[in-house]
Amino acid sequence: MAMPGKYYGGAGIVTDKPVRYYSLEDNGYKRCLVCPHHCRLKEGQRGICRVRMNQEGQLLATNYGEFSALALDPIEKKPLYHFYPGSLILSAGSFGCNLSCPFCQNYHIAHQMPATRYISPDELVEINLACWAQGSIGMAFTYNEPVMWLEYIMDAAPLLQEQGFKVVMVSNGYIETRPLQDLLGWVDAFNIDLKGFSERYYQRMCMGKLAAVQETLTTIAARAHLEVTNLLIPGENDREDEIRDMCCWLAKLDPEMVLHFSAYHPAYKMNLPPTSGETLRRAADIAHEYLKHVYLGNLPGEANDSLCPDCGQVLISRTGYKVEKPGLEQGRCKNCGKDIPFLIEFAARP
Repeated sequence: MAMPGKYYGGAGIVTDKPVRYYSLEDNGYKRCLVCPHHCRLKEGQRGICRVRMNQEGQLLATNYGEFSALALDPIEKKPLYHFYPGSLILSAGSFGCNLSCPFCQNYHIAHQMPATRYISPDELVEINLACWAQGSIGMAFTYNEPVMWLEYIMDAAPLLQEQGFKVVMVSNGYIETRPLQDLLGWVDAFNIDLKGFSERYYQRMCMGKLAAVQETLTTIAARAHLEVTNLLIPGENDREDEIRDMCCWLAKLDPEMVLHFSAYHPAYKMNLPPTSGETLRRAADIAHEYLKHVYLGNLPGEANDSLCPDCGQVLISRTGYKVEKPGLEQGRCKNCGKDIPFLIEFAARP
């Protein structure tokens, strides 16, 4: 049985899969309808994502079942802080992305062609069964952009859920409404990377549209567990008015929204100074005016404890990825008895 390591080497098996969401156009063109780019592709042409290709009369997903990375991670690394805290989750990536962020932390699989290994949906279930005894609650599709793996996820996720496993996606949220609606029945939790909060920033830095991501967040918030991450880049998206607008909008979407601020570090095509601790803490101060659950990532030594919103008792303490639950007892605050809407128990398999 295959077991997870960090990266698989070797050439992937060619297992192209027809894309579910597309339209036919004149002269053999296919228009992909998976994400808002709506790439119009002639024979032999790939989309912006580099994954979907018009080939021999079909629009194909060329990364179906191709794994570039597979690892057993703390769920806090996704980051998800209010979804089975303290557990592990098997995490996988493929290749491809539909945005073009110059600060990409995983550019080697998002924008390059890594070595891959093919794993069928049935084999993925077997790997998850092997990881259960190690504390894994299920499967996270992450690392590169999992929307680019849509066809595979929609085949694998039902099999995983049949076995009682949780399914998570860590995504940029750049997906069309119809595939998202179909996907929501098979995903238990999302972390969406909200890059910034202006259309100009999204267009200039990511070649995307903020409005499309807002629509995704609105749709997910009504159907699944959702946490949001915002990477703060000095001089680009860290203005106080932009942070305030973002937090105000998220609070209107869901006053219990979990927001993670993350520090930028030079990567890929961008070489600005790293985000300072002062910037992150100021962003958190602003966010706390609107949201109850705000955390800081990539800032060693920073307290990221979860507190009871009524009495301030430490419910969950975090030191790096070490998690303890000193203030929780059967889903309630030990101090004041308040019901806590955190999912705190391991998933129960049939």
